Amino acid sequence: MTTRPETQARPESQARLDALRGEIERRNPAQPEFHQAVHEVLDTLAPVLAARPEYAEPGLVERLCEPERQIIFRVPWQDDQGRVHVNRGFRVEFNSALGPYKGGLRFHPSVNLGIIKFLGFEQIFKNALTGLGIGGGKGGSDFDPHGRSDAEVMRFCQSFMTELHRHLGEHTDVPAGDIGVGGREIGYLFGQYRRITNRWEAGVLTGKGPGWGGSAVRPEATGYGNVLFTEAMLRERGEDLQGQTAVVSGSGNVAIYTIEKLLALGANPLTCSDSSGYVVDDKGIDVELLKQVKEVERGRVADYAERRGASARFVPGGRVWEVPADVALPSATQNELGEEDAATLVRNGVKAVSEGANMPTTPEAVHLLQQAGVAFGPGKAANAGGVAVSALEMTQNHSRTAWSRERVEEELARIMTDIHRTCHETAERYGAPGDYVTGANIAGFERVADAMLAQGVI
Repeated sequence: MTTRPETQARPESQARLDALRGEIERRNPAQPEFHQAVHEVLDTLAPVLAARPEYAEPGLVERLCEPERQIIFRVPWQDDQGRVHVNRGFRVEFNSALGPYKGGLRFHPSVNLGIIKFLGFEQIFKNALTGLGIGGGKGGSDFDPHGRSDAEVMRFCQSFMTELHRHLGEHTDVPAGDIGVGGREIGYLFGQYRRITNRWEAGVLTGKGPGWGGSAVRPEATGYGNVLFTEAMLRERGEDLQGQTAVVSGSGNVAIYTIEKLLALGANPLTCSDSSGYVVDDKGIDVELLKQVKEVERGRVADYAERRGASARFVPGGRVWEVPADVALPSATQNELGEEDAATLVRNGVKAVSEGANMPTTPEAVHLLQQAGVAFGPGKAANAGGVAVSALEMTQNHSRTAWSRERVEEELARIMTDIHRTCHETAERYGAPGDYVTGANIAGFERVADAMLAQGVI
């Protein structure tokens, strides 16, 4: 019989974590997203420190909350009219105890150091949950690729990589894409890295084109994985996705392939959105039309509604969470689903909410959903499919092979099943059955903490 660890925090453990929260806020001012991400993890760790006092001895939690390296640099570039612009580039290499830093690059006007630190901190635990030996990092720039020509995007990416390349390597730091960084941007970044280093180091970037080192299923992996995690949560409750209605926010890569996988598993995705508003389609989203509008034409969801016909209507502004559905999959950006949205979802009978984006649900909304008995999948577990297939891409690059689509999909399904089981069992072990937030945080923490202990105080 397995003995359950002590689940009540010792006073000294709780006091230490409370002091650390204050210290983090003092040392990292004006970074609310980073504070939010750290607090969410610290809120679940007191029982672990009580059960495993060795974690408290070498300042391990304090080291975990401080990035190993923070890089900020200038990115000058010229537009098509010859005007010079200056953006700011970032790379936060947060923790490499389990392997090389791994995490995407985000190009968006909202990017600042606090955003990148929040994303990098989340990435530590997400990557640990995959079991694939990758550390946590994140990067990006406040550059906005929207409305820029291919030539302008290329010049920006070349300038960005000219500085960043010195910090990268397949055994050091391996970026991928994120918001604003897709196949076009990865191509330009890789080309400049190759140009500068004179090395065909395919494993230095993931999300590459399938003809030059990319992996099958990489574009789909985050959305597919989140749907698989949602299905696993429903199965714990004796249900599946067949016949369920779904609301999905966003219309980028994650949202599109979330919709595609929902359709494949027999669900009916009703919505998509962008910054202008949302579309509700009573017949279910036509994923091929959405791909044409967003991926090929780079249009707006209003264009989808106009071309779809009578079944679809565009709602300017508004909240996608107003649409009644069985499951909700926030797939756009951080803190997009607030407490009032969660209350609306609960009133409308939502059964499960699973995060395709990074931290899209506010802490107040998470608490409300959990109190209402809604199955809640946190992003560090539910959207880990993207980085998992990135790690599989690194494996293929190392051996200079390309796996079949079927093999990659099988590996993705296995990894997401393992992540769900790990989170579910860890939550039960620490006296919080059904709490995937607690399960994900503790399981990821234990894997990283054990590696940090083994490697000494560095």
